[in-house]
Amino acid sequence: MRWFHLAVIVIFAAATLVFAAQNFETVTISFFRMNLSLPLALQTLVVYLVGAATGGSLFALLRRSYAGSRRSVE
Repeated sequence: MRWFHLAVIVIFAAATLVFAAQNFETVTISFFRMNLSLPLALQTLVVYLVGAATGGSLFALLRRSYAGSRRSVE
């Protein structure tokens, strides 16, 4: 099962890189009256990395919380 998960991650990462390589237009992001103009490829890469970091952190937090709750019951 580990190889399946690794394959899915590699496929999504490759698709993200292909998308980023094909989209070099500059786009503007507006957030709370702040505007940021960057190439779409760079924005895609940053969002992917932030999502991977926060998703991994959330998964680790949930796993640790579940393990801690099972220890206190036993």
